[in-house]
Amino acid sequence: MAPADPNSTGSTGGGATRDQASVKVPSKDPKKKDEKKDEDLSEEDLALKQQLELYVERVQDSDPGLQKTALESMRNLAGEIAQEYAKRQTEEAIIDDLMELVGQIVAFHMKHNAEPEAVDLLMEVEDLDLLVEHVDNANYKRTCLYLTSSAKYLPGPDDMLVLDIAYTIYMKFEEFPRALQIALYLDNMQYVKQVFTSCNDPQKKRQFCFILARHGITFELDEDMCSEDDEREGLQEIINNIKVNEGYLTLARDIEVMEPKSPEDIYKAHLLDGRASGGGSVDSARQNLAATFVNAFVNAGFGQDKLMTVPSEASSSGSSTSWLFKNKEHGKASAAASLGMILLWDVDSGLAQLDKYFHSTDMHVIAGALLGVGIVNCGIKNECDPALALLSEYVDKEDSSIRIGAIMGLGLAYAGSQDEQIRSKLTPILGDAKASLDVIAFTAISLGLVYVGSCNEDVAQAIIFALMDRSESELGEPLTRLLPLGLGLLYLGKQESVEATAEVSKTFDEKIRKYCDMTLLSCAYAGTGNVLKVQHFLGQCAQHLEKGETYQGPAVLGIAMVAMAEELGVEMAIRSLEHLLQYGEQNIRRAVPLALGLLCISNPKVNVMDTLSRLSHDADTEVAMAAIVSLGLIGAGTNNARIAGMLRNLSSYYYKDASLLFCVRIAQGLVHLGKGLLTLAPYHSERFLLSPTALAGLVTLLHACLDMKAIILGKYHYVLYFLVLAMQPRMLMTVDENLKPLSVPVRVGQAVDVVGQAGRPKTITGFQTHSTPVLLSAGDRAELATEKYVPLSPILEGFVILKENPEYREDH
Repeated sequence: MAPADPNSTGSTGGGATRDQASVKVPSKDPKKKDEKKDEDLSEEDLALKQQLELYVERVQDSDPGLQKTALESMRNLAGEIAQEYAKRQTEEAIIDDLMELVGQIVAFHMKHNAEPEAVDLLMEVEDLDLLVEHVDNANYKRTCLYLTSSAKYLPGPDDMLVLDIAYTIYMKFEEFPRALQIALYLDNMQYVKQVFTSCNDPQKKRQFCFILARHGITFELDEDMCSEDDEREGLQEIINNIKVNEGYLTLARDIEVMEPKSPEDIYKAHLLDGRASGGGSVDSARQNLAATFVNAFVNAGFGQDKLMTVPSEASSSGSSTSWLFKNKEHGKASAAASLGMILLWDVDSGLAQLDKYFHSTDMHVIAGALLGVGIVNCGIKNECDPALALLSEYVDKEDSSIRIGAIMGLGLAYAGSQDEQIRSKLTPILGDAKASLDVIAFTAISLGLVYVGSCNEDVAQAIIFALMDRSESELGEPLTRLLPLGLGLLYLGKQESVEATAEVSKTFDEKIRKYCDMTLLSCAYAGTGNVLKVQHFLGQCAQHLEKGETYQGPAVLGIAMVAMAEELGVEMAIRSLEHLLQYGEQNIRRAVPLALGLLCISNPKVNVMDTLSRLSHDADTEVAMAAIVSLGLIGAGTNNARIAGMLRNLSSYYYKDASLLFCVRIAQGLVHLGKGLLTLAPYHSERFLLSPTALAGLVTLLHACLDMKAIILGKYHYVLYFLVLAMQPRMLMTVDENLKPLSVPVRVGQAVDVVGQAGRPKTITGFQTHSTPVLLSAGDRAELATEKYVPLSPILEGFVILKENPEYREDH
């Protein structure tokens, strides 16, 4: 290709030769080719070709006015080529002459900083592979940024193709962290391996491991990826997420929030007028249960609190057990499990402290302890599998609450691991005729979590048979709805792979057929931004149904799950949900607040906050409860003062209604999640990657919230602990090459979208400079404010390893 030549001459011989070369090329090269090719070309194409040569000569003219005209004409030409290509495709004519022109135009665009136009043209003529030859060190970053950003708006399978090209380009220029992110986005483990094998720098490999750990997938390193045993063990530890607890506590000490908080510190009842605080002193079981959850959410991961871990002064069976017994029956299960939440990610001391509950005579306490073990191990992988060892013997016990505790614990501890042992342990329960419905429902969910997004056929079959075995009366039960969800989680984000299972679901009893269909579709297209699916769900919501039809709930959640992929989709979905509120039936209105909660999770947008605030006073209590819980979800871990104020007012407004008050308390706990250091957002890496386990946990909770009264306000309130799957520290922690914390100045501000902009635009706006570790809110981006260190990952989030910049000189 002619104009690609100058680059090669330019890079070796300095500036002067480059200019001469580029001036000569168009006049020489095409002429040589012309003599051979002119006979093949039609008159029209000859004209096009001469026109192109004229443009190329003009662009290299020293007169800037001429250059500009040539660039403009080049754009027109590209448009004409795209049309001509489409025409010839339909006529099946030959396109070789066109492709030669395309090659010249692309080379020209890439040299003149018009990467997006080159990419667009190649997309039109379906030949993106050409791009790899034309990118160079100067423009590959901008090219790939444009490719990855446009992928969200392309129909499949084009989007995957575009990302494939971006991956190839990043690998070519050894921009490994970005390549790794694309590999994770494509869910392509071969690519992930390739990144590890292509990179020889042990520090960079450590950084990859931090990225994998944050994404929450199970990944085993082998000899090829890292030859030395000790080094490989160290890397595997990072992937297993062993470091997260220590980093989180370092952040907490740095921000000085280690002091444990009690539920009263969160409720701030003294700020309210007299009437509500008077009723607060009554020790009701429901209020204590709410306090248990608030305490667990607020002190999550800190290892100490004022209810469960208090060292007893008088005797060994002191105050920690006494709080446990302030809860009634199944409340004790949540109370015991809350200890696991407080010791989140700290496996050793967590298991040691939960041990005392295993000797209890109370079934509910043991069930809670089993669940607690699952919570402590959530997101942490351990060589010696303590969770499996402790929980597996309890899975087949008689008592159903103990079985649920063990099953849900296994689901949380091994989410996303696709562990065979767990499958062989749990699948038989689904076919067990003696098992109660709730045990079967939680088994389906746990299997869905362990095999999330794996499309595993054996698990799918087991859940399908379990659904077919249900009797008429059981199909009406709220918990039965968790079975289709367990099935859906197997296909989370896997698009077409769900179709065979969806066909099978059409043979189910008509009571659950549509419900199953909606749930499967919403899970399969979650996080894809597929517009056609959103339209499909909106169409389902437009129907006015008889009472007792439930499938519109998952359809409303489906709108949010599919549209949450990118900002534009989120805005549009919020508007569509507003319409559903005005025109939808009651069962749709109950799901809308939950969908809003998912769209803006841990990201309190003002318009959504106002809508939820309005709905929290709705005449229908189910709508009000959903709205209150969603207020907690959109403010989760942000300490947002406005939401906190709203919830305080709601607590005095609903002080006589125990159920609504319970929801208000839960929301208050969520807003202060981890004292404001945690987030529930499933997206990370500048909103590019979606963690499947995190989304699975959120979706499970939201499906349970579709019937608040039966599940969360009934005896299954521990489904709230599914949120632990999505909890992540919202921090930037910089560490040195020995992984010790290293404090450096960083600028934190609102991220700016710079795709396709000319020059080197600023990527953040309205920034403040802090020294690390720092907290990142939704939509924030950080950049180093010092030249002294070089970050090993281009995205500053979570753990980032810094190495000293060899070219740095301190100015004296």
